[in-house]
Formats: sequence, structure tokens, C-alpha cells
Amino acid sequence: MPSVLRNEDNCWSEFYKYVKRRKGNRENIPSNKDHNGTIITDTTEKCNILNSYYASVFCCDRNISEIKVANPGETIINTNVIRKRLKKIWKNKSEGPDGIPGQILKLGGVAMAPYLARLLEISLNNASIPSNWKRATVLPTYKGGDRSAVSNYRPISLTSVVRKQLEQLTAGYLRQFCHKNDWLYEGQHGFRLEYSRESQVITVCQDRADPLDEGVVKDAIIIDFSKVFDSIPHDRQLTTLAASGVDSWVEVWVREFLVSHTRRVRVGGKLSKEVKVTSAVPQGSDLGPLLFLVYVNDIWRNIDSSIRLFADDCITDRKITNKNDMENFQKDLDTLGEWAVENGMKINTGKCKAIRLTRTRLNTRWFTLLVPKNFRKRAVVNTQEQSYEEI
Repeated sequence: MPSVLRNEDNCWSEFYKYVKRRKGNRENIPSNKDHNGTIITDTTEKCNILNSYYASVFCCDRNISEIKVANPGETIINTNVIRKRLKKIWKNKSEGPDGIPGQILKLGGVAMAPYLARLLEISLNNASIPSNWKRATVLPTYKGGDRSAVSNYRPISLTSVVRKQLEQLTAGYLRQFCHKNDWLYEGQHGFRLEYSRESQVITVCQDRADPLDEGVVKDAIIIDFSKVFDSIPHDRQLTTLAASGVDSWVEVWVREFLVSHTRRVRVGGKLSKEVKVTSAVPQGSDLGPLLFLVYVNDIWRNIDSSIRLFADDCITDRKITNKNDMENFQKDLDTLGEWAVENGMKINTGKCKAIRLTRTRLNTRWFTLLVPKNFRKRAVVNTQEQSYEEI
């Protein structure tokens, strides 16, 4: 550590490398429990249990209709663009299932760029993706809680580095399209141009401070959606993408990008069996987060209360001045619950919270927001005391 700190010019880079070495190999995870509570120590069995868990949240496989290209689209690929992209590849970038490491692409950038540009152009124009580009290797990443519980590991996908170049170009085009046409909901701050965590924090804090300055009570509900990236039906995803008005060549390529995917889990150098991905946008992909924003873009419709989002993190609030405000807030919560059911979004009831913001001295605490099986939220209201109750 002292030698790391003495390197002033590259201190932070060396520091994070030091932390990574101390943490060890992230692929080595402790023993897991299966659905019967049995401790599993065999590495291959760990892979299969994790893979089965990740596959369990997929929705049913649905038929997806063909999409016809109505216009030729615009060119987003040329040799100069690909050459710039290759220069940005991290030399230690993990290789995907196709076995092509990022270092090869980076070192051969100048000579390889024309051929790679032609390959990606063919894939885009013909809406065709090689089978190796449709495979993913999943690295389970610990996110907190009991280390033996498979639910506490997030699936991060390693995909083809070559495919990622086309993903990034398509995502860049789609991001520019949404920004130019002001199509995405203004309350969404995740994965957007000119938006960030900082803009979200500033906006939310200002929304909370204004009613306090006015001496008005504001009630807020923090809603947590569970496994949203893995449960999005592909047919609905394509329907929402088409509703954006994006060029049909983007729809066609994204359709090919989503369907017929397979993936397997890797732990400690061992691999699980391969399973078909029947829903979801790949976590770890460049296009996945943007497709998710498109999918949830209509969450605010038919709701009068304020909604702020950062990707799948959602908070809704409303000023409360009388009983009618509380009842209207409840109606908005019911509408939001119905939207979640309609779009296959599961709500994690254990992480949903209700809070009241006021200058009045109260015995303030966080309240668990309980959601019935049909996801209709009945979190409010005690009209006499004007406070939230658990139900």
C-alpha cells in the first residue's frame, strides 16, 4: 500500500488494482444452498443451481412476429468510426464466448478496421447475427446479504467483444434519436444524455425541499422492482420500441439481437449447462439499459403524482393538504400497480418504503409498503391521524 500511495501520478488507478488483488477472484463464490436448503460445494453444481435460478425468472417463450424494413435506414458504420471504437477497447477486456479477446482487436485496429466495419455493416443491413454473438457467459456478482443465497448474486453477462462494437453504435444512434425527439420521460435520469445520478439527486432533493419551505406535508413511496432486466417479454419490448417511431432497421436488428439467445454460468472456471433466454435484456450489454428505458417509458401515464426514476429505481410522491389528496395518491398507486401487472414488472414488497416529509414533530419511521398478490397498493391511509399504516 505505501508504494501505491507514493505513485502520485497514477495513484487512484494503482489503488483500485490493489483493492482488486486483495479481493481475489470474483468467480470464486462460497457454498450455495439449493431450494431444499442443502449445502452445495461442488463447483459445477453451483453453476447449474445459479443458472436454474436465473432462468426461473424468465417469462414464457412467445412467438415474435417478423418485422419488415420500410426504409433503408442511415449509415452509422464506417472505417473511421470503427477505428476510433477499437482504440477505446480496454486491453484487458474479458473475451466472450467467441474466444476473441479485446487486446487482439485493439492491437490490430488499423489493419482490422476495414474488415470489421464490413462485417458489422453486413450484420446490420441483413439483420443477421452469428450464433457465437448470441451466446453469453454469466458471471454471478455478489450484491449483498447472505452469500449462500443464489438470489444475492446478480447475473452479469460476458458477450462477444466484436458484437459489443455494433451494440454501442446502435445504442448511440438510439440514444441520439430519443434525445433529439425528446421522447424519453423527463423524470427518468438513468443512462441518458445530459442526465446523471447528480441530476437525479438534485431534482429529488429540490422536490422534497419545496413543500417543507411552504409548510406543506408531502408523502413519498419508494418502489423497488424485482429482477426487471430478466423478466421483460421480448414481444412487449419490441412493441414499445416501435412506438418510439425509430427507424424500422433498428427494430429488425434489435429483434434479432433479443431472440434465440443462450447463456451459461461460469464459477471457478467451471461452466453450467446452456439455457435459452426467453425474456430479458442482457445485463452487462451496452444496448440492454437503453432498451429498458424504452420499455418503462410510459410508467407516468394516467398518474397525476410526481414520479422520478433512475433506471428501475422509482420514487413517487404527492403534496398532502387534505383527505382528497391522500385518496388521489392512493388511486395513483393503484394505477401504478396495474401498470406493473400489465407489463410483467414484479414489485419487491420487502424493499418498498413509505415516508412522510413534514416540519411537524412526529414519531417518524419508515413503513413497509405491503402489496397484495395482484400488486394493487393499499399502503395508505388513516384519515384521522393522516399517517401511513402497515396493512
